[in-house]
Amino acid sequence: MFQKKGWKEGEYVFASVPNGEYRDIVVGIITGVEDSKIGVNGIVINAAGLKNKIAQGKAGPQSAELLKDPTPKECILALIYRVEYDNFTGVFDINTDPVEKIHKNIHNIISGWVRESIPEMINNVLSLPEGQERDQAKRLLKQRMDTLYDKDLKKYMYSICRSLKILN
Repeated sequence: MFQKKGWKEGEYVFASVPNGEYRDIVVGIITGVEDSKIGVNGIVINAAGLKNKIAQGKAGPQSAELLKDPTPKECILALIYRVEYDNFTGVFDINTDPVEKIHKNIHNIISGWVRESIPEMINNVLSLPEGQERDQAKRLLKQRMDTLYDKDLKKYMYSICRSLKILN
């Protein structure tokens, strides 16, 4: 909700929609503008894995807060665990809905992260005990990382994996 004026078709947005106690993340492209309403096509992401961690008491209050008020800068923390996603087409009111413009690269990183099944691969590594299975999951993740075409996504993924101590 940073900018109230100047919304244009073709711009990239980050938004969220209610889903029970938390909100799902929406990344997409503006397809139409009329007064304070914008049409958006993209994907909606349910951070089901993090929601499960919270329900099990294995995640702190910051995780719950992240899911109640997702932001582009912190949303990747919700996307480390298993996610569910679907196509999204909807309308947001820029005066009342949590929607903000984002750079094309941020849109591509978030949507690419989800579409490439990276959350599941990272979750596999994090959930396995030390040993051969975990080493194999790490190798598969590294192979996937090496085959990514989007250089920003690849760089971001390496950064996240280093911070999670997944890379050797």
